[in-house]
Amino acid sequence: MAMAGPWAMTTEAADRLALAQLLSPGFPVGGYAYSQGLEQAMVDGSVRNAASLAAWVAAVLRSGTGRMDAIFLAHARTGDLDALADLAFAYAPCAERAAEMRDQGAAFGQVVARLTGVAPPPLPYALAVGHATRGMALQTPEILALWLHAQAAQLISAAVRFLPLGGADGQAVLASLSPLILQLAASCAQASLDDLASAGFAADLAAMRHETLEVRIFRS
Repeated sequence: MAMAGPWAMTTEAADRLALAQLLSPGFPVGGYAYSQGLEQAMVDGSVRNAASLAAWVAAVLRSGTGRMDAIFLAHARTGDLDALADLAFAYAPCAERAAEMRDQGAAFGQVVARLTGVAPPPLPYALAVGHATRGMALQTPEILALWLHAQAAQLISAAVRFLPLGGADGQAVLASLSPLILQLAASCAQASLDDLASAGFAADLAAMRHETLEVRIFRS
């Protein structure tokens, strides 16, 4: 899909700016409201400082939903979106995670429709971003790197708001993840759907337990 409206330009530089906008914390998909089970881990004390936060986010990216979403996004640039959506929801580890994928994808699509005048199909969030980048003159590893960076930043922002953790410490955690993000972006861009697998057991279990957390800040 070629981008329309304010993103009608097709130069690589213009596409890079458009991607930065799509993945910006200011793009209204409600990302600030989700923690993917991290809130439960912080309540339990499993994540309590910068070191444990860095380890948690790295595990999510390397072995959990981060890697899974990156592979789905890569395939959404060229693949069968309906089949990919069914598969993505089948892999969702819990109801909150499925709702997060659906609701953020719907919000993303609504804003893209407003900006471009073209309503995209309803898709889980990672697939919606992949679909929106189909016409961009950017290589998939670059897109995945910015996607993974944005996902890590979202989780770290949730921790900064919950823990006694300063903003500078949060940024240090994010910077420390750059080598991993680049490595994952390169590998996920080449991955097949047969490579889909998750070993983020702690995060998945925390997300399941979060569904019964009585007092919460985040929706997941």
